[in-house]
Amino acid sequence: MTDTQVTWLTPESHERLKNELDALIANRPVIAAEINERREEGDLKENGGYHAARDEQGQQEARIRQLQELLNNAKVGEAPTQSGVALPGSVVKVYYDGDEKDVETFLIATREEGAQENELEIYSPNSPLGAALINAKVGDTREYTIPSGATVKVTLVSAEPYHS
Repeated sequence: MTDTQVTWLTPESHERLKNELDALIANRPVIAAEINERREEGDLKENGGYHAARDEQGQQEARIRQLQELLNNAKVGEAPTQSGVALPGSVVKVYYDGDEKDVETFLIATREEGAQENELEIYSPNSPLGAALINAKVGDTREYTIPSGATVKVTLVSAEPYHS
C-alpha cells in the first residue's frame, strides 16, 4: 500500500484536474473500440496499431489512477493571502548555507498546482526543502537533509502569495 499524502490545491486547479479526469474516463470506450478494431486486423505479434493502442490505453489508465489518488487526497482551499510566511501556494525567495548571494526563487506547490506556469521552479510542500520551509517567517533559518545525507541550511528572504 502506498503512503498517501495530502495535496494542496486551489479550487481552480481542482476543477481543471477533475475535468481532465472526466475527459479521460469518457475516452475509455473510444480506446477500447480502437483496440478491438486493431485486433481484427490479424496477427497480433506484428500488429503495430494494436500495440500502440494498448500502450495508449495503459498510459491513460495510469493517468486516471494518478488523478483519482491526487483528487481523493486533495485539500482544496484558497491560495495564501498573507505575505512573510512560507505556505503552500507561496512564491518564496531563499538563500542557502548563509550565502546571501546563493538566492533562489520558487513556488511551494504541487507540480499539478503550478502546471500552468513554467517560469518558476516548483517544490512540493512534501519535499525536504518544501517541508522545511512551511510556516517559516521571513528571516527564519531552517535545516533539511538532502538525499546524500548532508544537511543544508536555508533562510527565508521573502514569501508572497502566488498569483497566476
